[in-house]
Amino acid sequence: MKKTVFLSMVGLFFFVTHHAYAETIGCVTTAWKLIGANHRVCVEAFADKKIPGVTCHVSQARTGGISGSLGLAQDPSQFSLACRQTGPITLPAKMPKEEVVFSEDTSVLFKETRVTRLWDEANKTLVYLAISRKLIDGAPANSISTVPVMPWAGR
Repeated sequence: MKKTVFLSMVGLFFFVTHHAYAETIGCVTTAWKLIGANHRVCVEAFADKKIPGVTCHVSQARTGGISGSLGLAQDPSQFSLACRQTGPITLPAKMPKEEVVFSEDTSVLFKETRVTRLWDEANKTLVYLAISRKLIDGAPANSISTVPVMPWAGR
């Protein structure tokens, strides 16, 4: 019994520490379904937890129908990413060259949308790359957004 509880806690810790939480901004219906949820595109916002002052928005297609309503559908690998400076940016003393900042499962098995932050030192620019962790025609779907690190002109 204690071993099961311990393994559950370890699993929960792994999930919480490796998945960023996003706030759903809203969804738009793209196709009406007679039975089950409609097909939609949803927009979520998440802050880069290690770089204060950066917020990203990702839009993703959501499959409806009966399987979508039950959480068994595989969402299409269709998404878009936009990241912007929304406050003063504070870079850590040691900036990693690459770090996963967001991931979200898009199917029951082995498919996720992942956003990785890359640091372009030469241009002082944060580069956010969203990819699908499922290959489509030999290449993963992807989207990119950049945030130049500039002085904040807040009011």
